[in-house]
Amino acid sequence: MTTLTDAPETVYQLYCQRGDMENRLKELHDGLALDRTRCSRFLANQCRVLLTLLAVWVERSVRRIVLHLPTTFPWLRAWRQLARAVGATA
Repeated sequence: MTTLTDAPETVYQLYCQRGDMENRLKELHDGLALDRTRCSRFLANQCRVLLTLLAVWVERSVRRIVLHLPTTFPWLRAWRQLARAVGATA
């Protein structure tokens, strides 16, 4: 039952879109382990989720952290500028 007053076809299409959106969220949650936000701070968890969605390979050593972004990443140039702005050397 719904409170929408639109035509049945319109309501059906709306619910189909909503169901599709729910499926995409489920894929993100299950397939990319986005339920693993262990930090108590929101920004730390948000960073983890963004890196997971970007398909970034993180390389960590004693002196630095290197984020390997895909070469086809659409915002690669902007991320490089951001990294340099916060002190990245390469």
